[in-house]
Amino acid sequence: MSDKFSNFGQRLCNGSGIGELMDDLGNALATGGPDIRMLGGGQPAHIPEVNALWRRRLEEIMAVPGGVDKMLANYDPPRGNPLFLESVAKLFRDEFGWDITAKNVAITAGGQTAFFFLFNTLAGEFKNGSAKKILLPLVPEYIGYANQSVGSDIFRAVKPIIEKIGEHDFKYRVDFENLNVDDDIAAICVSRPTNPTGNVLTDEEISKLRALADEKGIPLIIDNAYGAPFPNIIFTEATPVWNENIVLTLSLSKIGLPGTRTGIVIASEEVAAAVSSMSAIVGLANGNVGQAIMQPLVESGEILKLSNDVVRPYYVEKSKQARAWVDECFDASLPYRVHLSEGALFLWLWFEDLPITTRELYERLKGRGVLIVSGHYFFFGLGDTDWQHKNECIRMTFTMDERIVREGIQIIAEEVAAAYGEKGAGG
Repeated sequence: MSDKFSNFGQRLCNGSGIGELMDDLGNALATGGPDIRMLGGGQPAHIPEVNALWRRRLEEIMAVPGGVDKMLANYDPPRGNPLFLESVAKLFRDEFGWDITAKNVAITAGGQTAFFFLFNTLAGEFKNGSAKKILLPLVPEYIGYANQSVGSDIFRAVKPIIEKIGEHDFKYRVDFENLNVDDDIAAICVSRPTNPTGNVLTDEEISKLRALADEKGIPLIIDNAYGAPFPNIIFTEATPVWNENIVLTLSLSKIGLPGTRTGIVIASEEVAAAVSSMSAIVGLANGNVGQAIMQPLVESGEILKLSNDVVRPYYVEKSKQARAWVDECFDASLPYRVHLSEGALFLWLWFEDLPITTRELYERLKGRGVLIVSGHYFFFGLGDTDWQHKNECIRMTFTMDERIVREGIQIIAEEVAAAYGEKGAGG
């Protein structure tokens, strides 16, 4: 890295797990061809009914005099389109009884940007010389958080309890006995469903985390990119929650509009105003297209019907099929386990005592045209802890065409079996 770059530049310009992931994803989708099995990114599926809805909305916008001009040729306010903001607030008031207005809502250029703003506003160095961190009560956690600090490392994480289920399943649970919310913690942050594992924190776990945050007077940040009520890619029970001390982030990406880069923050008026200010400073305003497409769907509640009747059932079936293929392709004698698929777009596979690292497995799979994500990227915030488990896991998506997913799982099974076989041959 060039010594001409500042400390800020050194941290953000030196490559990252999320950069590698998105580079793989973008190149595979743009130029990969039929022989690339892209199982590594969070690309939502192209659901025919959903894409048809976007085309309908674009036609409706074009049919309104000046509709396209307004969407493409005007700036919205930095906080977001006023009609969209009010529609979001009204949806949550009507559906859940939350006491919010448009002043509690702010738009960002995607959820990733929202977290860059939030993390660097709440944590880091303060005027009085103190430094505060973001507490991750459960890792593995979303790869996109890891490199977002503009200063020193701002994350502290807690290892999960690993519950083995049957012969080939498992689940992570929050280890509340070892979850210490010290005075240097600025906020608690979780994703629900959890990216990468598809874990959905129970209502009880969320209630405990909420109580800890309230007790300390710090925010509980809930990343709801895959969650309820939209896009509702949740395969179990999970109740949306909010109060003045919760920062809830949503996105239009996983419902099928990743190209519009539209994130939604629901928070106290103070935090929402801060996000709006940062949007103005960093990017003047946010994109109009996603808000314009979605505004009447939010206002009418059609977004909930789309989520519940189309998006969620589609991914439930994709998850079940992918899980069945894992058992079909993997030899039952191998020590593989799959995290319970409770939501999101991924399967999280654990190969206990794998003789090679999953980083090496990634390279072997890439050589055979299969792109996954090595699990070690998702275990940040643990300090210098040397935990073998983080080198034994991978994340794969099940959103691509059936042929790609099935072939990819078969090749993963072959390479994992070969790795265990090498151990046997060498032992």
